[in-house]
Amino acid sequence: MPPKNGNAFAEVASVPEEVTGQPRRVVLGHVLWRRTFSALRHRNFRLFFTGQLISLIGTWMQQTARGWLVYQLTGSTIWLGLVAAASTAPMIFFSVWGGSVADRHSKRNVVLTTQHALMTSSLVMAVLVWTHVVRAWHILALATCNGIAMAFDLPARQSFMIEMTSRQDLMNAISLNSSIVNGARIVGPSVAGYLIAQVGIGWCFFLDGLSYIAVIAGLCLMRLPKFIPPPRTNSALAHALEGFSYAWRIRRVKTLLILFSIAGIFGWSYSVLLPAFAAESLHGGEKVYSALLSANGIGALLGALTVATAGGLVQPRRLVFGGLGFFSAMLFALAFVRNYFFALVFLAAAGWGMLLFFSTTNTLIQTSVSDKMRGRVMGIWALIFGGMTPIGGLEAGTLSHYLGVRWAVAIGAMICALAALVVWLVARQRKPE
Repeated sequence: MPPKNGNAFAEVASVPEEVTGQPRRVVLGHVLWRRTFSALRHRNFRLFFTGQLISLIGTWMQQTARGWLVYQLTGSTIWLGLVAAASTAPMIFFSVWGGSVADRHSKRNVVLTTQHALMTSSLVMAVLVWTHVVRAWHILALATCNGIAMAFDLPARQSFMIEMTSRQDLMNAISLNSSIVNGARIVGPSVAGYLIAQVGIGWCFFLDGLSYIAVIAGLCLMRLPKFIPPPRTNSALAHALEGFSYAWRIRRVKTLLILFSIAGIFGWSYSVLLPAFAAESLHGGEKVYSALLSANGIGALLGALTVATAGGLVQPRRLVFGGLGFFSAMLFALAFVRNYFFALVFLAAAGWGMLLFFSTTNTLIQTSVSDKMRGRVMGIWALIFGGMTPIGGLEAGTLSHYLGVRWAVAIGAMICALAALVVWLVARQRKPE
């Protein structure tokens, strides 16, 4: 039945899910703009959304400033790779534990603890810069501390989505969360570029520290049912490792995690090289660097909103493989561009494709697992995200050192495109489970 007066939500129906055989809801009528923000009808998610948006602007300011500061202090792309690796490498060792903690403890309390830790790290960094004692090893050490906090934060925050919304709105909530991450990428780097040029790099770290107050306040204001710890039926180690056997049994989850790993190593590592790309290929300074990040963020924001609005109308496989393929093509084009305007266009387009892949992959993984296992599965997701990113940072930094920034980016793009093609061809031969 069509919507009345054009104002009601479009009709939905349950149909067999593409891979797992579980039912899913798809839109039968017109896509309405209000569907893009349907998760915001939940008060708890509105608090989370607002706090995260403010905090993430600070995070992108900090990341922009950190990359530029490292390059100023060392002039080395290898150091850029090392710091990027240090900020995520701890997830290799702690994220599976973090997923287990998320399934056994209050997710809100876990996220509150990690947010306080990240706030302290940024404020310490600001003091080091303002007192003129900052060294590259200081940045490396604090990046490692941030990585440890994120190993517990990511599984808890991702699996917390369903508690703030509902299973029906989970896909929309995940996509909106991706949208604020990338919306902050538009504002954060631009503000950072201005602050670095006008008042100094230390203010980026200080304001990032203050921005965590918003998300902490939002978490404290949420109204949640009293948390009842699940019964402990096995050891902490066995509880954490159970997620691996569970994820391996679900073909869709296993395939997406493998593809996610390849993209993490060879695709997303391009961001590590952007300071060098801005300086060497475009002959620009911190404003050019921040503009490149902002352009990439604009495209990624549009990609996340695309999934939030029309994710139910397009086959997930097309979003996953099409998004990764388009991202790879735009990244390859970026590798050899010398014009500033075209660099912005290609980065924006790459961001759009990347978020089609990233947001859809995240959504499919979360909606393919049970509620009681979501924290541990997202712990594995964080393990791959954290484990592959430092490897990719080191790979990109080393390749750029010997072959140049352009070829490091181009080679990564070609490997991602090949992986997407191979997995797509294999998936076409499979029958739905």
